Amino acid sequence: MSEENKQPETSRRAFLKTGAMAAASFMIVPRHVLGRGFVAPSDKLMVAGVGAGGKGETDINNFAKSGKAEIAYLCDVDDRRAAATRTKHPKAKYYKDWRQLLDKEGKHIDAVSVATPDHNHAIIAYRAMAMGKHVYVEKPLTHDIYEARMLTEAAKKFKVVTQMGNQGASNDGTRLLSEWYDAGEIGDVHTVYCWTNRPVWPQGIPWPTTKADIPKELDWDLWLGTAPYKEYVDKLVPFNWRGWWDYGTGALGDMGCHLVEAPFRVLGLQYAKDVQASVGTVYVDEFKQGRFPESCPPSSHITLTFPKTSKTKGDIKVHWMDGGIQPERPEELGPNERFGDDGNGTLFIGTKGKMMASTYSENPQLLPTSRTSQVKVPQKWARVSGQAEGHYTQWVEACLAGYGKKELSAPFETAGPLTEALLMANLAVRGHDLKGGHIKLLWDNANMRVTNFEEVNQYVKREYRKGWSLTA
Repeated sequence: MSEENKQPETSRRAFLKTGAMAAASFMIVPRHVLGRGFVAPSDKLMVAGVGAGGKGETDINNFAKSGKAEIAYLCDVDDRRAAATRTKHPKAKYYKDWRQLLDKEGKHIDAVSVATPDHNHAIIAYRAMAMGKHVYVEKPLTHDIYEARMLTEAAKKFKVVTQMGNQGASNDGTRLLSEWYDAGEIGDVHTVYCWTNRPVWPQGIPWPTTKADIPKELDWDLWLGTAPYKEYVDKLVPFNWRGWWDYGTGALGDMGCHLVEAPFRVLGLQYAKDVQASVGTVYVDEFKQGRFPESCPPSSHITLTFPKTSKTKGDIKVHWMDGGIQPERPEELGPNERFGDDGNGTLFIGTKGKMMASTYSENPQLLPTSRTSQVKVPQKWARVSGQAEGHYTQWVEACLAGYGKKELSAPFETAGPLTEALLMANLAVRGHDLKGGHIKLLWDNANMRVTNFEEVNQYVKREYRKGWSLTA
């Protein structure tokens, strides 16, 4: 080969090599860069996990287990909580401040998972959604009603794929309950009971007065986020924050999205019109009851009234019981048969019969339980493969497909109203402290306010600490 002919061949090889490198680079470009709804050639969802310990760790690992998501970024205010997840996903870049993560890495991220304490869910999720990122947010969706309404509307506005982390929404149980009800097996439901053994953390107690040193691994100010500033106290992080109104939403927030999801799906519930509550108290000495309004109560019985839906003939009463309180056992249930499981359950009472389920709508049964195997109804609702684990894969695949392309079990369209109902129930609990007794709150849903007790409206939209706001 002449010298003249060697140069073009060398150039051709160089071009092919460069082209191959460019193609490889193109393969890992996040899909949102290529246009919303575009399926990137890599077919991998680039996920950022905000809240990497506890439930966040479970969520992140399940996204990765789908085989269709890459855990590209991790973020946690507490290095101790993030340690195991960072070890499992060593390639993920780590941040302590979620704001820096989104500011610096936003162009590389497709989707964001939020598993922080309740009081910071909304600000993180809303910011991510406004940037065009799909979001997965642990239950309850938000800390207050206004935030829930904002996130529900934001999902439509920004056209992003959303899912709340109430994994039972993907279980077969909730779908079978719907099929039994739609087939008329228990008639028209008018009353539902949901109950839990939560709280399994301290509630109904005064705020600790003994100060403690802030662990060096924890950014306390960032952990507080939207909440009022308080000095660090021991045993609040990482678990017991659930029992304090500044950060958590009590037993309702912890288990309500799991147990009340089935009534919402089966009966087509949306927004409640009134709510009342009675709460348990503690005794600080032999003669005096303790009332500690900063803390959720040790137990409660709440009754929500929902207006008639297309699937009911009249109003529906939904009773919520926590702190170990349970409804009376149905007469159709044998004396030695289990009523729910592990202290949790849901009972539907209709004009022709009853049905029940345990935690996450598992083990659905018609009453008497012998009917469960005898009754056969047509399958109307598609099942989610893998059920609870499939809840994660379902979201990942929907994100890959693009907004509006695939059905989800708990999109904000349904998760938002469910969360609002539970937070409205908490208004009655807090109103009990303000009023000093049992009251009924009347709810104006369009204007998001209680019409007969103005003072409780301060909890519909709480005031954030200075420097924090629910904006993009």
